[in-house]
Amino acid sequence: MQYVWFIWSLIILALWAVIYLFKKDIRIEMLKMSWITMPFGLTEPLFVPEYWFPPSLFNLAENTGFDIESLIFSFAIGGIGTVLYNLIFKRRFVEMPHSERSHRRHSLHVYILFVPVLIFAALSLFTGLNHIYCGVIALFFGGLATLYCRPDLKGKIWVGGMLFTVLYFVYFGSILPFYPQYVELYWNLENLTHILVLGIPIEELLFAFTFGMYWSGIYEHLYWRKVMKPITID
Repeated sequence: MQYVWFIWSLIILALWAVIYLFKKDIRIEMLKMSWITMPFGLTEPLFVPEYWFPPSLFNLAENTGFDIESLIFSFAIGGIGTVLYNLIFKRRFVEMPHSERSHRRHSLHVYILFVPVLIFAALSLFTGLNHIYCGVIALFFGGLATLYCRPDLKGKIWVGGMLFTVLYFVYFGSILPFYPQYVELYWNLENLTHILVLGIPIEELLFAFTFGMYWSGIYEHLYWRKVMKPITID
């Protein structure tokens, strides 16, 4: 099982590559958000070994807490999470008019962007919660904060969370038929709820939902964009 994490991180990267190759109109958005997301893979020492302890290339996770796979995985889900809703519902990114940017809700724009970081840091420092729960809570409230600032993204935020959960469920579940003991061996279940959904720790699905919820609207929030239906000419 030494290379399972590496192989499955390449699989999600392959999905990213397929979308990137065949959807030219969203390449810029995918790349931007993937590069922004990738450094979050460097937070892996916060989760190893208290959440999980995966075998990794060169035994990096075991020896240092860091691993190459987390960077690949973070890069891939950053781009996919940003555009998944647009792909399913055939939406495009358009620039938000300056008249809308001046709304009083956007006066907190910069502060709201940092809500997940602040909440994660506070929970990590002042509670004994496992970091996975800190991350889930931080992402959830980050999504709600985005919703306050950008109510026009309401549908994308909630549906984006559900879409990414479904994708992640299929992605994670594809490991288990080949390696049915993978979760039992490498997740620190004693620190978690022990709730499994068809073999998948519920914490993974909570992460998927809250990540999809927050990340589906982060590009629009960060770069002052909206999502619109493409204009068709009959």
